[in-house]
Amino acid sequence: MNTFERYLTVWVALCIVAGVALGHVMPSFFAAVASAEVANVNLPVAVLIWLMIVPMLLKIDFGALGSVREHWRGVGVTLFVNWAVKPFSMALLGSLFIGHVFAPMLPSAQIPSYIAGLILLAAAPCTAMVFVWSSLCGGEPHYTLSQVALNDLLMVFLFAPLVGLLLGVASITVPWATLLLSVALYIVVPVIVAQLWRSSMIRAGGGLLERTLAKLQPVSLVSLLATLVLLFGFQGEQILRQPVVIAILAVPILIQVYLNAGIAYWLSRRFGVAWCVAAPAALIGASNFFELAVAAAISLFGLNSGAALATVVGVLVEVPVMLSVVRIVKATRGWYEAGASRETAEVRS
Repeated sequence: MNTFERYLTVWVALCIVAGVALGHVMPSFFAAVASAEVANVNLPVAVLIWLMIVPMLLKIDFGALGSVREHWRGVGVTLFVNWAVKPFSMALLGSLFIGHVFAPMLPSAQIPSYIAGLILLAAAPCTAMVFVWSSLCGGEPHYTLSQVALNDLLMVFLFAPLVGLLLGVASITVPWATLLLSVALYIVVPVIVAQLWRSSMIRAGGGLLERTLAKLQPVSLVSLLATLVLLFGFQGEQILRQPVVIAILAVPILIQVYLNAGIAYWLSRRFGVAWCVAAPAALIGASNFFELAVAAAISLFGLNSGAALATVVGVLVEVPVMLSVVRIVKATRGWYEAGASRETAEVRS
């Protein structure tokens, strides 16, 4: 993680301040940006989202799926947490804290939208940032790559029905046409484009892929920050009126991250998974593909929606929280390996 990435939370906070200030000073500019839509897709934001997502997807090698069987226990744990625990636990936490505990402190008209944003945040497992977390804790790189590739493939088929189910359970109207358009626009097409581009660069050889990734990494992060400026430019007035909203939205996100990381880590220990696999399994189980969540929230509910704001809070929270998870798994390695060895011996006997 370079210096810029390490302080991503600082840059996000500065973008929040800049967006709120610019939205107050230049309301006509942000109104013009908001009106640049085709089929409920905001074109400026769509371009920025693509600049965020495609460089990240270029890192994914779907050929790595062949190595899944080498770490099947770790893969099974992470798939269970990513697809059977995390989205549903977030729907529960969002309904509990946003829909009930903190409801009197929130604008009532936005509460369903806030919950929807939290669901979108949890329904997509993280991709690119997982490589950073795994590297920091010394995780098994082949497991990390194969798990991320598998999750990306599953997102193509599971994201829309899972989001539709959970939004329906939360009594939120599901705009299916827009949801399917978002999946095609922000998952299917970018995955295809990135893989075709990746294949062509590998065939060209000469380290072209590595050089391209190095050049595109700053583009991806700058696009993320530019998107945040736009989002908070639209949300600025609401935030100034109710600054506690961001703190409230962070509560279920924080609980969800530590809960799902803990479940993945504990299950890995119970099944005797090697620590070098269990550490990234916990991190993959806890983190979110917030770029996709932001894009889907904007398409489904609009730039000014509570859903868009909730997903942006996920960006603000994720970096420092995931760094703390890295520290926790590294600090507990001795405890983990003692228990994992015991579990493995019991299974074999």
